[in-house]
Amino acid sequence: MKIKTLLLAAACTAALAAPALSQTISLKVMGQPSSTGLIQKNYEAPFFENMAEKTGLDVSATYTPVDVTGVKDTEQLRLLKSGLFDIISLRMSQVSRDEPTILGLDLVGQNPDYATAKKAVDAFSPVVDKQLQEKFNTKLLGVWPFGPQVLFCQPDIAKLSDLSGNKVRVYDQSLANFVSSVGGTPVPLGFSEVQQSLARGVIDCAITGPSSANTAGWPEETSNMLPIAFQIAVQGYGINLDTWNKFSPEDQEKLQAAFDGLVSEIWAYSEEIFEDAVNCNVGEEPCETVKSYDLKLIPVSEEDKATMQSALRDISFPGWKEICDKVNPTCSEDWQKTVGKALGF
Repeated sequence: MKIKTLLLAAACTAALAAPALSQTISLKVMGQPSSTGLIQKNYEAPFFENMAEKTGLDVSATYTPVDVTGVKDTEQLRLLKSGLFDIISLRMSQVSRDEPTILGLDLVGQNPDYATAKKAVDAFSPVVDKQLQEKFNTKLLGVWPFGPQVLFCQPDIAKLSDLSGNKVRVYDQSLANFVSSVGGTPVPLGFSEVQQSLARGVIDCAITGPSSANTAGWPEETSNMLPIAFQIAVQGYGINLDTWNKFSPEDQEKLQAAFDGLVSEIWAYSEEIFEDAVNCNVGEEPCETVKSYDLKLIPVSEEDKATMQSALRDISFPGWKEICDKVNPTCSEDWQKTVGKALGF
């Protein structure tokens, strides 16, 4: 009996002394809608499907696009906070209803091109990250753009003021305020609902990126396209802080570096496919990335350029300031110290 006791004690001691076996960290990931097209298909999904290789970490990811999960993209921050998902490819405009600070990344008229948008995003992302950590137990891993958001219409229009009397699909409050300012009626709709709404006449026009619109078949239900950039449609990767803290400091660095690489690749790819998708939508060449259609290309007038340039100062910033400062007292002040300084606002 004594020998058995000694053997058992020795076995326990050996077990305690042995190094712990590393365990694969399994992650539940919600992605962009599959209907949004090439960025989701060619960059985001492959990254998560090969996450161990991409990060050099012992991880596995179950990746599900948001339009397959059965939940609304407006609920993403709440899902991250609850821990139901570990990482979410955040639909920034949609989740801004829960945290309006996010809109400061991409107010209407703020980001007319990629270079300007990169300055704004780099300046304001730390402010957004702080808010998400404090309110939603979420760390922001990176921000990237779908690209300039342009206008698709079924009725013939020649300029922005022709939106007067038309119902226009929007995806955030900043854009809704602008559409109202030119006489249109803003209609908030999820991306997956837009094509059917255009087909049924529920809306007359809709705003999104040219590549996403093409992939979703919007040119089948519209007749013309105005390629003026309302916004640049930023998206972001958020990770639940409890999940983040499962990683050692060294592994956190590896994970962040992998996301930095992914985000950098998407910025470059987004710019690459934008011009091509514009060509495809209006039946011009080269057209290599999406389907060719024959939409009428509406020239961007000097009047419309001036309207967009004044939108940030006169409409989107004042409207956002009023809403955001109520929930985050330093919101607009932080924006002016960061984005405003970077853009000379």
